[in-house]
Amino acid sequence: MIPVSRPDFGPNESAAAQTVLESQWVGMGPQTERFETALAGYLGVRHVVATSSCTAALHLAMASLEYDGRSEIIVPSLTFAATIQAILMAGYKPVFAEVEPETLCLDCDNVAELLGPQTRAILPVHFAGQPCDMERLEQLAKPFAVDVVADAAHAFGSTYHGAAIGRQGAATCFSFSSNKNISCAEGGALVTESDALAGRSRQLRFLGISQHTWARRNQERPWHYAVVGTGFRCHMSDINAAIGLAQLHRLNEFASRRREIAATYDAALRELPWTLPIRRELAQTIPNLYVLRVTHGLRDALHAAMRAVGVECGVHYVPNHQQPAFSSFRRSLPVTEQLAAEIISLPLHTRLSQAQVDHIIAEVSRFLKHAKPAGETQPQMVYATA
Repeated sequence: MIPVSRPDFGPNESAAAQTVLESQWVGMGPQTERFETALAGYLGVRHVVATSSCTAALHLAMASLEYDGRSEIIVPSLTFAATIQAILMAGYKPVFAEVEPETLCLDCDNVAELLGPQTRAILPVHFAGQPCDMERLEQLAKPFAVDVVADAAHAFGSTYHGAAIGRQGAATCFSFSSNKNISCAEGGALVTESDALAGRSRQLRFLGISQHTWARRNQERPWHYAVVGTGFRCHMSDINAAIGLAQLHRLNEFASRRREIAATYDAALRELPWTLPIRRELAQTIPNLYVLRVTHGLRDALHAAMRAVGVECGVHYVPNHQQPAFSSFRRSLPVTEQLAAEIISLPLHTRLSQAQVDHIIAEVSRFLKHAKPAGETQPQMVYATA
């Protein structure tokens, strides 16, 4: 089975992890600090707070906002459940918004309709690596004194108007899990220009303790620490950080291969029947997912057909406003609901061979060219409009 995603670890990552094991210091320590410094330099930001996951980074970001009585966070429903859980863990309520059909990113016009006196923040998701319209979102947020905190789990390495994703809004949260543009095996990071938000996040990250174990190792009384507030346990270990450092050195290699595969898919699949395009600006985006939109009720059948020929595909995602755990926040989102029935993610990762890419293209093409949806007498080429 060709997997929809997989990490790309090699000898450098193994050696980096082995070095940490041999050092006997495997928790948050010098490698975590090095990774934070390297990320800050790459992104051009003042502060990086490395975490155990992107979910943890989002939780820290939400919890580090100065609470002022406002309780609502505007967020797209079409995202991974982690985005919503982070909002709830921080004590806020999600207000689900629509996404743009052509990008799957947050619909700014819908955000404008939803902004109100209870809005504390807007949480856009850079879907599949494609940046949201951050300039418009910040313009909408400013009159309401609302923060913009971005979920960039898919978007490490992508840019927006020439600047690295991570340099916009109040904070940006990244994922370094196994299926992301670079991987720590598991991990994440919160990045921000705000001294205050970074300080609160670092305190919350390690149980509200003023100095973590590595930072106080050379003090006269290294066992002494102060718990200065509430906190969580969501820091990054040195093993994960060391793997991340090795992966960061390979980002250009990964970006080139991901863009090459996405461009090959685009060229081969753009004129297939029963499809609509998803916009990909590969010059500024490192594609984390390759999403195809399949119309006329054919998505599930295509998924089954691909699985039958040894190709694993995904669906990103089941909308959160339809999830039972979030039913109290449910509202009608017809665009999101239609998209959720049409989108399918084809395999996209750096270990894909050209033969595998050709096989995937051949099987998708074969299915869609011969598909006969109910009520249609012949295929209609509907790819030209979004």
